Amino acid sequence: MVISSKSAWRLTLVAAAALTVTACQSRPKPTYPAQTTTPAQPTQPGTTTPPPVSGQPLGAVPGSQQDFVVNVGERVYFDFDRYDIRADAQPILAAQAAWLRRYPSVRVRIEGNTDEMGTREYNLALGARRANAVRDYLVSNGVTADRIATVSYGKEQPIDPGSSEEAHAQNRNAKTAIVSGAR
Repeated sequence: MVISSKSAWRLTLVAAAALTVTACQSRPKPTYPAQTTTPAQPTQPGTTTPPPVSGQPLGAVPGSQQDFVVNVGERVYFDFDRYDIRADAQPILAAQAAWLRRYPSVRVRIEGNTDEMGTREYNLALGARRANAVRDYLVSNGVTADRIATVSYGKEQPIDPGSSEEAHAQNRNAKTAIVSGAR
């Protein structure tokens, strides 16, 4: 059977339309692990290690990168093809804003990330919108804008390289990275 170029073109368009419709279908919202920290264990009787000061885990110096990551949280997640701040991200971002107000010499970079679906250009733009949404939230909560830089990595730096919905959900995020000023 010989297929004409016109028929091949139509078949290609139908396949592209089917893929587009499939990609746009809504998916159930994934669940994310809670970003909570476990309290430091008290010192056992007879040991010489002092207990942590003011609830800080051993080794987490207040105002340090580790303090920020462990006690505040560095990453918030987004829904598929969205860049609005979700309700579960607001407490993390509020804690980031409070921490950044407490340590005014710290400068951060918000890194916007996406899953692997979509073109490179589209994902770079979506990652930028996610990073800017986080920056705007922090600024609206008292962090000066000159301390915050943004960058989009799009789909170039996935947390999980898999192709499952769980992997995609982990890769739809914005990370607040400390650039300078931490102890």
